[in-house]
Amino acid sequence: MDIELRHLRTICVIAEMGSVTKAAAALGMAPSALTAQLQRIERAVGGVLFDRDRRGTRPTALGEFVLARARVLLPAVRDLQDEANRLAATGETLSRYRIGATNGPIVGGLVQQLNLAHAQAHVSTYASWSAEELAEMLLAGKLDFGVVGVCGDAAPPAGQGLIWRTISLDAVFILMTDQHPLAGLPEVDLGELAGEQWANAPGDSCFSDCFAAACARSGFTPRHVFETDVGGCIDLLTSGAAVVLCQGTFRQVPGITMVPIAGTPLTWRHLLGYRGDGVEAGVADDVLGHATTAYLETVGSRPWYADWLRDHPELGAQSTVPA
Repeated sequence: MDIELRHLRTICVIAEMGSVTKAAAALGMAPSALTAQLQRIERAVGGVLFDRDRRGTRPTALGEFVLARARVLLPAVRDLQDEANRLAATGETLSRYRIGATNGPIVGGLVQQLNLAHAQAHVSTYASWSAEELAEMLLAGKLDFGVVGVCGDAAPPAGQGLIWRTISLDAVFILMTDQHPLAGLPEVDLGELAGEQWANAPGDSCFSDCFAAACARSGFTPRHVFETDVGGCIDLLTSGAAVVLCQGTFRQVPGITMVPIAGTPLTWRHLLGYRGDGVEAGVADDVLGHATTAYLETVGSRPWYADWLRDHPELGAQSTVPA
């Protein structure tokens, strides 16, 4: 038999009443039925929980241990149920927002939006290069929402019960130094960069496969692709060792030019993930709206990319911001 919450409540009532007979009356049970239930509970935990004599019923050392845990668990479960009921009934927001994110332009603005909209809530972040890791943390209840990226139309991380909603769809561009021979062009054909070495931020998506396929369509196989953090990519770029693949929302850096790829053969989709059966689902529209606002503010701070998106209306924000 597994221990259930009702068993913990029974143990607490017996301890509070100091008598199985009084506890049975309080629980609306016959003393013999309560005694039989207590014996089943004791077999489940592997020992006697109460000593009984003419002076009453007193917890054993094992009983004190189980009672201590029960007195923590039972109020916590009541609080959880009350908070979930309140959220379902009133649309009230969460008291905390645990946000996991891979590399991208949205999480900073999302945190600011949540802080402004829900000043009493605690907002925390967790960073990872792995979208799969974030999906596992969502399923385990260690995160409330995840912001990840996937290549083009690729499927998001799998997980039964997870819901993924698109925030934005962005073009992948090329970063090169201002001195690069192609830096002044309005766009560059991928095949013109066949002789380059490349750098990109790491991750467990299929982007490397998408990039290799795009290069194959342009008639070449890419040379070595360095995987390193954003700072390392910039160092490789400025040293002349590589050109860098980047999202169109990448911030401007002095001495570096961002150039679109002709035909936009590579895109990057930002997704918001959460458990469909959790309380997070009740506020997902709100969080998606804040994530979209954060994305639009990022684009607004990149005038060059904002202008480019006007000529590519199929890209950019894919969700509306609630009024």
